[in-house]
Amino acid sequence: MRRRLAELAGRAEAPAFAVLRIVAGALFSFHGMQKLFGWPQGGHTAELLSQLGAAGVIELGCGLLVAVGLFTRPAAFLASGEMAVAYFQGHWKLHFANDAWLPVVNRGELAVIYCFLFLFIAAHGADVASLDAARGRRS
Repeated sequence: MRRRLAELAGRAEAPAFAVLRIVAGALFSFHGMQKLFGWPQGGHTAELLSQLGAAGVIELGCGLLVAVGLFTRPAAFLASGEMAVAYFQGHWKLHFANDAWLPVVNRGELAVIYCFLFLFIAAHGADVASLDAARGRRS
């Protein structure tokens, strides 16, 4: 039974990773759309030549590239770096008092998760169901 479950999990690994990559990239791109176009939910849009505008461009562009699996490694690496900056600069702010460095306290969990998820995708590559794979490249 254990061997059968391991075999089934092994066969599901590549498609499950593809779904994870596609969903994470698409969701990340929504953050960029929100910053640049005010969609979804309307509201304030960032100036394009501001740090928030640059973040929106990275989120939209890298999110879409990761979702379709094109130039996946560099796009995911850039997205990971942006999320590291977002955590340190926007959430933690290098404050130590009152456990401010903890993501659960400073509300930085999503930035941390995106950072490490995109770092893993950058290390792993696009794999199946990607334009990189269709082009005959793993990156």
